[in-house]
Amino acid sequence: MTDTQREASARPGSIYWKRNLAVSLIGSFTTIVAMTLLLPFLPLYVEELGVTDHAAIVQWSGIAYGATFLAAALVAPLWGRLGDIYGRKLMLVRASLGMTLAISLMGMAGNVWQLVALRLFVGLAGGYASGSMVLVATQTPKDRSAWALGMLSSGIMAGNLVGPLIGGALPPIIGIRGTFLAAGGMIFVAFLATILLIKEEKSPARSRSAKASGGWKSIADKRPVIAMLATGTLLMFANMSIEPIITVYVAQIVRVETQVTMLSGLVMSAAALGSILSASWLGRLADRIGHWPVIAGALAVAGLLLIPQAFVTSSWQLIILRFLMGAALGGLLPCIAAVIRHSVPDSAAGSILGLSVSSQYVGQVAGPILGGFVGGHIGMRAVFLGTSLLLVAGAAYAWAVRLKNAEASNIRASADQLDA
Repeated sequence: MTDTQREASARPGSIYWKRNLAVSLIGSFTTIVAMTLLLPFLPLYVEELGVTDHAAIVQWSGIAYGATFLAAALVAPLWGRLGDIYGRKLMLVRASLGMTLAISLMGMAGNVWQLVALRLFVGLAGGYASGSMVLVATQTPKDRSAWALGMLSSGIMAGNLVGPLIGGALPPIIGIRGTFLAAGGMIFVAFLATILLIKEEKSPARSRSAKASGGWKSIADKRPVIAMLATGTLLMFANMSIEPIITVYVAQIVRVETQVTMLSGLVMSAAALGSILSASWLGRLADRIGHWPVIAGALAVAGLLLIPQAFVTSSWQLIILRFLMGAALGGLLPCIAAVIRHSVPDSAAGSILGLSVSSQYVGQVAGPILGGFVGGHIGMRAVFLGTSLLLVAGAAYAWAVRLKNAEASNIRASADQLDA
């Protein structure tokens, strides 16, 4: 074992880890709901802010939505490093307060430029869910970390499902601007809960170590971390590459035109539901048998499930296959975070997990762009089959890294015995 791995193995976790997990889960769910509830009415709000041309409404809606993720990808490693130095709880307090202000102010925007600027600010100042990942990963005992991160991932994915539903129901009742203010109020509750309930033990040694050395430089064996950064990108790429073509693909296999949008929504939701249901179970399995087998197995199974998706003849087949694929991929995010956590020193955990979040955003941006291009120019089936090849290749890569790690560990163990 490396010094980093010994340090991770010896760390028992915070005595407050269960309380911190509960608050982080509820806070992450709340903030994700508040961030995603604008999806159903974003084009309507852009039009209300003075944009009248149809093409311009679509363009500005895309810019406003994507601005948050672009900004978040740029600053996630910075917030992670500051969390290593000044404390992870402080980063959650900062994120929840910043998001409270930004989302509330969206309800008072006077033009589309202000809306885009506030969406950028949400990405720059936010990051509650990713900050929660860092807090939970660093405070939970090693033998429970993947399960705890799986629970947190389920809450985050549930927020992504519930947010658009609330966003579709609230505006007719309280108006679009009132919906933004209500969302700001939800995050303010999370802000108060974070301040009052989350407990983080101070670690002056970790703070000094984080200040003294760069996060990346302090990692003795970088191969597992690089593999997890690539896996995070691949996971989000695989999820998002299919999104742009789902509605068009469903339209090709559904005969009743009026059912296309409803069935498309079910197909999209099926994968998320599968991930929500499987994340904590796969996390518990990873704690028992190891993270690498779960990662490689999940990628391989998801890759194989994409092949029949390219040849479905009815919507119910696609819904079932997407649900199974989501269930297979549900354990990846907690396992990625757990492997990184166990491969880096405590003083670098925040910055490297922040880098992992950025790598996932890369996949989230690249997936729809490349998936839409391939689907439009080569064909729908090519998107499914091409993504399948990428996932299977990712599984083989993860397994190869696991074997190299096991071989290196055996060599170090033999050397330790000889020294003894």
